[in-house]
Amino acid sequence: MDLAFIPSPSRGQIDLGPIPLRGYALCIIIGVVIAIWLGERRWVARGGRAGTVGDLAVWMVPFGLVGGRLYHVITTPEPYFGDGGDPAQAFAVWKGGLGIWGAIALGGVGAWIACRRRGIPLPAVADALAPGIVIAQAVGRWGNWFNQELYGRETDVPWAVEIDGDHNVIHPGEAGTFHPTFLYESLWCIGVAALVIWADRRFKLGHGRAFALYVAGYTVGRFWIEYMRVDDAEHILGMRLNNWTAIVVFVGAIAYIWISGRKHPGREAPETLVGTYPGDDEDDEAGDAAAEDVPDDDARADPAQDTPAEAAEADPDRQDTDPAPDKAASAEESDKAAAVDADTDTASGSAADSAREPSLVKKTAKKD
Repeated sequence: MDLAFIPSPSRGQIDLGPIPLRGYALCIIIGVVIAIWLGERRWVARGGRAGTVGDLAVWMVPFGLVGGRLYHVITTPEPYFGDGGDPAQAFAVWKGGLGIWGAIALGGVGAWIACRRRGIPLPAVADALAPGIVIAQAVGRWGNWFNQELYGRETDVPWAVEIDGDHNVIHPGEAGTFHPTFLYESLWCIGVAALVIWADRRFKLGHGRAFALYVAGYTVGRFWIEYMRVDDAEHILGMRLNNWTAIVVFVGAIAYIWISGRKHPGREAPETLVGTYPGDDEDDEAGDAAAEDVPDDDARADPAQDTPAEAAEADPDRQDTDPAPDKAASAEESDKAAAVDADTDTASGSAADSAREPSLVKKTAKKD
């Protein structure tokens, strides 16, 4: 008789009033929120714009969910397309069945599309997201506990998980206790997240190396945990398909860390992480157009080009007069002044001639 074990929920569903919420879906949602929150903090700390990770998630999350489900259905086709299978159940994501390999692969495609639209490097985004993704996996694994699935071999250890008869794949109809592989993987993922955060701070990992470290660390744990599981799975050469996948992905991650470290040491420059928002180009064009409509300072500095309303606004003491009549009046006054000067000169000349005539008479008389 087992003296201690982890009990499983009697139901995999939580009722929020009239709204039913699957425990598996709740764990996935909480994990996604944590990944976005932590990824945003790390992205801003590296020099990126605030709000970028949330925008990228609009692409990454749907792609990741579809990719995870496709991988599960392709690698475990019997419940859906085998004898007695139901193809419609391939869409029942809330019942469990998301392959992390497919989620990362297709989610990466969504991230690539979003990064191209924003003009930011995908490897830098992956580095910022890596710890949050693996923590999201740690939380998401508890969805398997709600569904009583993906457990290990039978055991009587104190931390064994109880599985009821309806979900017991070893002895159907009988309750039993098994290794809680979901718990093992959850704890392993938390350790990998701590490793990535520490190594990133210690060695300033960049150009995708923090993400590759997460992949390498996760695959090591996934290999031995997968080896303990007893659920149905595809086998190749006597080993589960996910074990082979873990080996291949681990080798690829280690190779990437080594090659990237030689080609791109250090991190990306912060200015390369700013990127652009979809509306930035339109804003720049509108600003340029507005700048062209503004008159030059030299043109605005000439008072003669101002309209009477503009002149009155600029100088309230200035009288509102028409420059054209002023010029005509000035010309007329100049002509009158010239005429007066001419008359004065004529009168002065006549007076001088009159004054000279007696002198000439006197001189003539003296000569006679």
